Amino acid sequence: MKIESLRRLRGPNVYLSRPAVVARLRLEELTGRETSDVTGFTERLLRALPGLAEHHCAAGAAGGFVSRLRGGTYFGHVTEHVCLELSQLIGRDVSFGRTVSTGEPGSYDVILECPVDESPESRVPGELLEAAVDLVLATHAGQTGGTPAARLEELAAFAEREATGPSTRAIIAAARRRGIPVERFDDLSLVRLGWGTRRRMAWAAMTDRTSGVGIDIAGDKHVTRRLLGEAGIPVAAGGAAGSPGEAVRLLRDLGGPVVVKPRHGSQGRHVALGLTTPGEVERACRDAGGDVVVERQLDGRDYRVLMVAGEMVAAAERIAAHVVGDGRSTLAELVGLTNADPRRGVGHSRVLTRLTLDAEALRLAGREPADVPADGETVWLREGANLSTGGTSRDVTDRVHPDVTRLCQRVAALVGLDIAGIDLRLPDIAAPLPPTGEDEPTAGVIEVNAVPGLRMHLAPVRGRARDVGDAIVRAMFPGGSDGRIPTVAVTGTNGKTTVTRLAAHLLGGNGRTVGTTTTDGVFVDGRAIHLADATGPRSAQQVLGDPQVEVAVLETARGGLLRRGLGYDWSDVGVITNITADHLGQDGLDAIEDLAHVKAVVAERVRDGGTLVLNVDDPWVRSLPGRPRVRADRKRLVWFGLDPANPVLTEHLGRGGTAYVLQDGWLVQATGARRTPLLRSAEVPGAYGGAAPHAVANALAAIAAARALGARTETVAARLGEFEPAVDNPGRGTLLRLGDVSIFLDYAHNPAALATTLRTLHRLWGTDRCVAAVTLPGDRRDDLLAASAQILADGLTRAVLYDDGDTRGRAPGEVSTLVEREMRSRRPLIRAARAEGFRDAVTTGLGLTAPGEVLLVIYEKWAPMRAFLEELGAVPAGTHPVLPSTPAVRAMPQVGRDLTGSAPMVSKSVTDHGHS
Repeated sequence: MKIESLRRLRGPNVYLSRPAVVARLRLEELTGRETSDVTGFTERLLRALPGLAEHHCAAGAAGGFVSRLRGGTYFGHVTEHVCLELSQLIGRDVSFGRTVSTGEPGSYDVILECPVDESPESRVPGELLEAAVDLVLATHAGQTGGTPAARLEELAAFAEREATGPSTRAIIAAARRRGIPVERFDDLSLVRLGWGTRRRMAWAAMTDRTSGVGIDIAGDKHVTRRLLGEAGIPVAAGGAAGSPGEAVRLLRDLGGPVVVKPRHGSQGRHVALGLTTPGEVERACRDAGGDVVVERQLDGRDYRVLMVAGEMVAAAERIAAHVVGDGRSTLAELVGLTNADPRRGVGHSRVLTRLTLDAEALRLAGREPADVPADGETVWLREGANLSTGGTSRDVTDRVHPDVTRLCQRVAALVGLDIAGIDLRLPDIAAPLPPTGEDEPTAGVIEVNAVPGLRMHLAPVRGRARDVGDAIVRAMFPGGSDGRIPTVAVTGTNGKTTVTRLAAHLLGGNGRTVGTTTTDGVFVDGRAIHLADATGPRSAQQVLGDPQVEVAVLETARGGLLRRGLGYDWSDVGVITNITADHLGQDGLDAIEDLAHVKAVVAERVRDGGTLVLNVDDPWVRSLPGRPRVRADRKRLVWFGLDPANPVLTEHLGRGGTAYVLQDGWLVQATGARRTPLLRSAEVPGAYGGAAPHAVANALAAIAAARALGARTETVAARLGEFEPAVDNPGRGTLLRLGDVSIFLDYAHNPAALATTLRTLHRLWGTDRCVAAVTLPGDRRDDLLAASAQILADGLTRAVLYDDGDTRGRAPGEVSTLVEREMRSRRPLIRAARAEGFRDAVTTGLGLTAPGEVLLVIYEKWAPMRAFLEELGAVPAGTHPVLPSTPAVRAMPQVGRDLTGSAPMVSKSVTDHGHS
């Protein structure tokens, strides 16, 4: 049994709304075997992992998985549950798992939930799965030891290193409670909060508004004390020293005791307190690297006050690392007992840091590890009160005197930090500050910290925990903002790219910057920033993470959704154009119903109160509102379609709903009995005077999306009329002319899209004046290629076939041979030829095309095809290549005028699917 591959679903997906990993598992020697076939397997596994007895499995109650084990289940399923249990044992709280067959004997996909803030690049899921496979194989072989403790400890340490620290975790949690989107970068503490122009960045307790100058000031303890001292802030007397000699001179000037600390230090490292002799000062100076600050040690207690955006949000008394004797345990044992607290970890990964019984601790304690402190005796292990050296905290927020609050407000403003941790040495934080004057201060500020740790406030050992993460998020997003920008997600089989481009165009008025992802690339304000098939989650994140973007329109394709999940958590508008046969046989999709299940994810992730825009003419799309996970009752449902007599549509309008339909030659907004005309269908760009009704359907879908985000009817109609297909929608129904021959280019690559395109050409040129140069993608199933070939044979008398440059796993020439065979079977007298590459195919096709006829070109990649046609001298032909014989369209009132109470309008039903 082995793991063949592992992929991460970074966002909502077909399995659940949270991140997950999908592991392809091959059972090999265990294929066809079940747990009941192996004597003693269940008992050995339960001895190794007793927690499996609590797993529910499909039974929905504890013990369900054990019943499956005893009754017999396959070993992929066992690996899933073992991995979940190992995750729990290392403190990784996940519970969802599923194992499904890939259709091949002995091959399964194991789907496992991931913590929502785990790095997308984390190695932990893979390491856990490897450990699970090893344990299952060992148990099968008769071993009973389970996973070695050392391996579990290694996995736990690995997961802890990759996890966010308490400060970042608190900010993320507060943001999620507010509904603010969060995206973590790698395994860092850097997170993006919000989208587009509302995007903010945080790195632990530092934000994108934290002053770089303030950080540098706080990072230089000498500069900090001078700046504050000159402003009248009470600070300890002292100065900077660049050598042990200078440090000793400062000791003589100040008198003991003094504190020696690194000028640029942090986290209490190499801070020495209570020094009174030159030797102590020299040694401390050398230990700190020679560049130090020497200050007179102030009396009192250690306090930390957290300031956020000029407000005091938390205060804590800091208590140095120590243990309390019980009269029985040795010092070493007391340290071990203290470190057993699950809140303590290494470094800053947990809310408390483990104690270290090193030479410094033993010197301060005046004890040996084997000594037994008396019952109730406090043994101090560090002089400084930093949490990073094992200290603890006591919340004193409600005791802070107003004098102290005002002092800290001044300090944060003087240093210039939006978030600051101010360290104070005071007799009592609840008492008024001692008066300042000519005498040296006996209490005051001892340090200012940029990017302060939040642990002491989040989980004090005594006192109330403070939600300081929420305070930081409130400061970053004032007024209750959720940090989101309006977002549209578009999916479907055909028409996605066109609808996405149209919607972006309609929403781009009034100076708004729209970010768009499409099959051709990522665009911001109409400018390409990344050229590629950009319909997956990474591309969505490119747009949502761009601080210029005010509105996002995201084409969301099947492939990216299945392989990586969605690139967002919720959208405001979800558009589903149609669902028809394509990509079947890929990624576990065997039937259109499977494809509908995938497309439904976009509908499911429309937020409560958002708008779901659906094609009423498509039966599979019509079925989506009935799916439980779509929760259509919580969304605003808007239909679009070409048949105003559709029963679903009429019922919807009868309930006062809204739809966008084609009626009597007009694109109409219908709400209840009210009809508002928008634009004549003959004037829709790319519809070729009505010869391409699918272009009208695409326009209706885009209008519905734009109106859902508040675009005005007048603006939408005007913007739609300004859309230039050759410029704004290149390669989708694009018409060129070369001499007396028309060239029609499209990306149609499935039966429905090809049928729609050929119908358009027949309306314009007739049924016997069309030639085609066609390529079809090699990753389509043979039956889908055959169906496409039959559509071509029915609609053409002459065709040139060529293969994509990327054969997608097929042998060279395999696809064109299959298509030619199927075309000849359907139409024996068809003139069909094969060509090598798109250049040869277009040249041959032009040779078959007579003056006044049209060459349909189905391409693989738009840019090289466009460049080649420009080389040949092809030029844009406009939107009316011929004068089609069409009936006159009855006039309707001007755009924006309502027609209420009029007789129902009737138009012929057209159910063509749009294409990309």
